[in-house]
Amino acid sequence: MLHRRRRSNAAPLFVAATTAYTANCALGVSVALRLVDTRNFRWLHHALYIATCATTALAVSAGIWGEPRRPSRRAALALLPAAVPLAAIPYLGSHGRRHPLVALAAAPFIVAGLVVSRRRSDRK
Repeated sequence: MLHRRRRSNAAPLFVAATTAYTANCALGVSVALRLVDTRNFRWLHHALYIATCATTALAVSAGIWGEPRRPSRRAALALLPAAVPLAAIPYLGSHGRRHPLVALAAAPFIVAGLVVSRRRSDRK
């Protein structure tokens, strides 16, 4: 029997989590550099943060329960550590250098989750 390589069926959720995180970081950087003024729509950054947290949680959950099991779980485990800095952000304040550093601490895990979810795996 010919074994095919299959991608995780949770891969679109990992793409969504990465997209939400990237959009949130882009907005944060543009506000910090004063390229965008969000005084009248400050809620946008918060909405993107909530979207990032929600899609990250959905991707991890789908990765744990998804098919094929092994690659889906690998992707979920690669993304899971991103939950720590994402959960810490509201408690550490948004002014000063700490906020962007904590936010960027999630980046390697979000990228790793995306890469692992998109990689084709061997089915034996």
